[in-house]
Amino acid sequence: MGKKPELSISQVINMSFGFLGIQMGFALQNGNASRILQTFGADVEHLSLFWLAAPITGMIVQPIIGHYSDRTWNKLGRRRPYILVGALLTTVTLFLMPNAALFTTLLAPLWIGAGLLMFMDASINVTMEPFRALIGDNLPSSQRSLGFSVQTFLIGIGAVLGSLLPFILTKYVHVAGTSEAGQVPSNVIYSFYLGGFVLLLTVLWSVFKTKEYTPTELQSFSDTIGIEQEAASKFGLRSIVSDIGKMPLIMRKLGWVQFFSWFALFMMWVYTTPAIADSVFYLREGNRQDLYMEAANWVGVLFGIYNGVSALYALFIPRIAKRFGRGKTHAFGLSIGGLSLISLFLIKDANLLILPMIGIGIAWGSILAMPYAILSDHLPAGKMGVYMGLFNFFITLPQIVCGFFGGMIIKYFFHSQSIYGLLLAGVFMLLAAFFVPKSKN
Repeated sequence: MGKKPELSISQVINMSFGFLGIQMGFALQNGNASRILQTFGADVEHLSLFWLAAPITGMIVQPIIGHYSDRTWNKLGRRRPYILVGALLTTVTLFLMPNAALFTTLLAPLWIGAGLLMFMDASINVTMEPFRALIGDNLPSSQRSLGFSVQTFLIGIGAVLGSLLPFILTKYVHVAGTSEAGQVPSNVIYSFYLGGFVLLLTVLWSVFKTKEYTPTELQSFSDTIGIEQEAASKFGLRSIVSDIGKMPLIMRKLGWVQFFSWFALFMMWVYTTPAIADSVFYLREGNRQDLYMEAANWVGVLFGIYNGVSALYALFIPRIAKRFGRGKTHAFGLSIGGLSLISLFLIKDANLLILPMIGIGIAWGSILAMPYAILSDHLPAGKMGVYMGLFNFFITLPQIVCGFFGGMIIKYFFHSQSIYGLLLAGVFMLLAAFFVPKSKN
């Protein structure tokens, strides 16, 4: 049995290049979904309920896609068919979501927007999950920190572009950044169009520039945990349930880390725009549409900054992890992120909000890379897809919990002051750092 050969840096980049487009679309969703839903009439305390569409679809879709991609082999390979289909569906949804008002003859725009949010996230999950498994399939253990760090770098670049697009179109291309009540601004609409094109092009690049190992080749590598052959009767749901029972211990430990960190991220994504509008732009002094849109555009810039920092930090993660270990590296990133989220509660100057975005970027870069790098060495090759999908449970579950209870917490405990949601997010991020398991590599 031989060892899995190391790939060149260009091959590693080609393999994950589609993540740039995926994250561009994801950033457009994160930065503008609350704005779009509020434009169509959603109340602030109900935003987290609409955002439940994302984690619920992810919880269902990712393990199924992982399970069947483990067992797929055709001319495109095992992961790439799913990546391609997901990209096509996501592109279509990006074109449709900001235009939900056009479908008012079917349903109210708010419900059309919420439905498209769910479909968009399902499509993104179909595309994203096989990319994670592809790193485990194609790279030896010695290169997996590099592989997930390259993914994080590309994710950061895509997220910067997606987050800044509405601001850039308004400031430099003079596309309207405000609109009448009940209408999505033109800068958001055109940003979604551009994001869809970039997503499709980058994913196509990865699909046609990447070679996949056949199941037989994977089984021949000595640095790969064996590929299990299962009876056909255990395919599908029964097999997935069986895999849950055999979940590696390190995966269970990382589950606590993922729960607290993704609860914090969900609070941040849902409530940053209304929180900053209220606490920094002083929207509470009057229901002014212009102040809200100004705050929303600035939040897009802030999100672009933290994603840019995460991209830069990703370049250093392999060296830091090699010196201090993957566990300590991740705990450090989460701690910095938690303190930065807490500081948002204290800052009242819009420009000073840039500083905590640096810490949040470090945490985001670590969250995107280190849990997968820690986990991948403990997964069997024949189960890489399904376990990467099941690992998504620990991402979606906290978002579902936050979605159901986040609005009530904001309304009844924090008296509809969204800024306290960011304070809570910081506390949860620090708890995530506490639960990071020790890692030898």
